[in-house]
Amino acid sequence: MMAREAYIIGAYSTEFRKWPDKSFKDLTREACLGVVADAGLDGGSEIDSVWFANSGMGAWGQTSIRGQVCLAALQREGYMRASIPVINIENACASGSAAAHAAWKDILSGQSDMSLAVGVEKLYFPGVQKERVLEGLAAGIDNFDSAPSRAPAGRSLFVEACAERARRHMLRYGTTARQIAVACAKSHWYGARNPRAQYQFEIPVETVLKDRVVNAPLTRSMCAPPGDGAAAVLLCSGEMLRRLPQSVRRRAVALAATVMGGGGTLGVAQKAYRLAGIQPCSIQVAEMHDYTSFCEIEQAEALGFCEPGQGGAFAESGATGPGGRLPVNTSGGLVSKSHPVAATGLSMLHELVLQLREEAGDRQVPGARIALQQNCGGAIGPDDAVCSVTILGSRNICSRPTCAAYR
Repeated sequence: MMAREAYIIGAYSTEFRKWPDKSFKDLTREACLGVVADAGLDGGSEIDSVWFANSGMGAWGQTSIRGQVCLAALQREGYMRASIPVINIENACASGSAAAHAAWKDILSGQSDMSLAVGVEKLYFPGVQKERVLEGLAAGIDNFDSAPSRAPAGRSLFVEACAERARRHMLRYGTTARQIAVACAKSHWYGARNPRAQYQFEIPVETVLKDRVVNAPLTRSMCAPPGDGAAAVLLCSGEMLRRLPQSVRRRAVALAATVMGGGGTLGVAQKAYRLAGIQPCSIQVAEMHDYTSFCEIEQAEALGFCEPGQGGAFAESGATGPGGRLPVNTSGGLVSKSHPVAATGLSMLHELVLQLREEAGDRQVPGARIALQQNCGGAIGPDDAVCSVTILGSRNICSRPTCAAYR
């Protein structure tokens, strides 16, 4: 029997921003209608399953059946079958990627020929204090611990931990605040060209460095803002794709590998490369989970794009910017686009689908054929609770037998 394949035929993201007048249901509806329209389908009647990602809805009273609640209107209207299985996923900041991972497995297993992954989050509520939102984000740590770690009032535990990692990296490898600022300014350059980004403006390196310090060496510009939004991808099997119109087939993107694990990016990335049959030097565009700009530096090393300790120099060289060897975070990254938790991973996939289709406009990476997404969420002690690495595009093995940067 021929091995099953999975393809993304639709991808969509709302604009990420503060949406005081839009509910979880409103944002979900926009993403679902948008992703089906992007696929060129008349409706969602052929969708066999839905994987619904959300992290914070329980804080506002909907602690269970979140996806069923948000999709009920679409089902009543006949846009989706009333009998469709809706499976809820919560995996902190990697919730959206977990939904895509599950939809991919659904396709490969033969349970579904078409599966939808959708993620939605709202972090802005008029009149609600910032501290309450930060308390919700603290659900991404071990709260059964007798003495769980806490950040100072009004501060994010995850940003505090990242600042500490940045300081250690600087001491060990000589990484500089300027190098982190270069990565930040590059992402804002891309964000200024992304109509879905919350911050659509450039920030020069010197301005990044002079911005208010959050926790040295991180300034405000280097940290992702909270936001509201939803994103979705629609997957189908190779068998179904061959039955769909040519207009759908020509825009389909192969989902070559999606791997999830805990403890950090390195092992997850190695497995993803093996599964896709490629090496790091095959990647031509990447989206990384930069909830601070230092994350881009450390993840570039873990993903094998540069030697350990060289992430800062890699960013400073221009390799990750326009015209560089490996453009990174062409969406603007989280620092520009913002970070509506459960929608983030799927919005990264949306950006990469645009790149591989050559539909990214002013952000387009010329000739991009193979792309990588890295997304992580939560923390168990010093380690990521969950990490996702997804590879899109070609299954071809890199023409070079080894990549010198990867160990």
